[in-house]
Amino acid sequence: MDVTPDLVRHLANLSRLELDEAEVERMIPELRSILAYFESLGELELDELEELVRPIDRENVLRADEPRPGLAQEEALALAPERENGFFKLPRVVEEGR
Repeated sequence: MDVTPDLVRHLANLSRLELDEAEVERMIPELRSILAYFESLGELELDELEELVRPIDRENVLRADEPRPGLAQEEALALAPERENGFFKLPRVVEEGR
């Protein structure tokens, strides 16, 4: 995959990052290096390796999900610092238009 300035801008946009042109140009060789490293990982011969040894024999130590009664809406809302019309009221974290 060729890393172009347009690709860097696209990735920055997806990541919600604002890069100036100098940063875009600086990222090109860095991304090329990262991609080359991952390509080299794909060339490794792993067929003869043994499976990963775990320090603990158990794989899943989480308990099974069991339904339990929860709080009533009024009880949960009573714990909230702010509420409005039967809902939790939270501060705005996303600006308009984004």
